[in-house]
Amino acid sequence: MTVAERLGYPADAKLMIINCDDLGFCHASNVGVYDSLRTGLGTSSTLMVPCPWARGAASMYDGEDIGVHLTVNSEFDNYRWGPITYAPSLLDGDGGLPRTVVDVWNHADVEEVRKECHAQIERAILWGFDVSHLDAHMGTMQIKAEFFDIYLELAVEFRLPLRLSGPGTERLIGFPFRDLATEAGVVYPDDFVFVPGMGSRDWVMGALKELKPGVTEVYFHPAIDTPELRGFAPDFEARLSDYSALNGDGEFAKALDDAGVQRIGYRELRDLMRSETPGRS
Repeated sequence: MTVAERLGYPADAKLMIINCDDLGFCHASNVGVYDSLRTGLGTSSTLMVPCPWARGAASMYDGEDIGVHLTVNSEFDNYRWGPITYAPSLLDGDGGLPRTVVDVWNHADVEEVRKECHAQIERAILWGFDVSHLDAHMGTMQIKAEFFDIYLELAVEFRLPLRLSGPGTERLIGFPFRDLATEAGVVYPDDFVFVPGMGSRDWVMGALKELKPGVTEVYFHPAIDTPELRGFAPDFEARLSDYSALNGDGEFAKALDDAGVQRIGYRELRDLMRSETPGRS
């Protein structure tokens, strides 16, 4: 039985999770994400717990579909954040998390990464979030086997669905991560639209033309225009474009309708997973 059928939809339903990444990243992202969820086309988001505006995001929370964006990188030169636990191997020379994925893979202690990611989930829960799923900032936890092990362990412990790369990427990545998740009882979307760099609108518009039945996740990085965002984020224009796509872009909304898309959130997948597997709720 397909995920769609297990959710109670017809087998030929085209279900789409429109995730708004980077809640907590900055104030501009907090406003952009919540606008997209409350009055726009977004259906879920994920919180970057170590970021300076994560606590501000918690203060704005009103029950939306929010997961945790497990964060072990801090990629900007002029805007830095560090781990929330004691994790010396997750500090670069200027006191922030490593800037690159490879730097984490080459230098981070796996046990320190496990404790840090666990603490990020626990803090989101402490702040009052009804956590709906897990994904990974910059994909760091997803595409290296020893880090994926942590990613999967946390999903099992907290009984949360995962963002996974699409089925066509397993050979490239080099291990059967989707099969491993299935064996562990973890629910995940059937497909995932990867966007190289920032700015998702055109990539998602293209994917809609070939959308298959099942659950597909797409992601955006919506933010409103502020001097601070322009001051530190060289990708600010793409973030503003993502906000426009999800808030008032009639062409994008029409494309979703024309493709027969039904929008769902990750909470539906979480509730399905918890109904099918015993354990912690």
